[in-house]
Amino acid sequence: MKFIFAIAFIGILGALAAAGLFMLKNGRKEQRGANMARALAVRVGVSIALFLFIWISYSLGWIQPTGIPVGR
Repeated sequence: MKFIFAIAFIGILGALAAAGLFMLKNGRKEQRGANMARALAVRVGVSIALFLFIWISYSLGWIQPTGIPVGR
């Protein structure tokens, strides 16, 4: 399960880095903006998919919360 989360986080960071590179890249402004917007849309999509996967995993009991117990 941790492997899936790690891959998703790497994908999110990769899409963010790609958007940054498209922003700094020389070239036509229209194409640069379209590529940057596409990379940011991918980042948002992967982030939403990761959130939903965590939520469903918790609901099905595949993952359990940890940390400081309530009431301490």
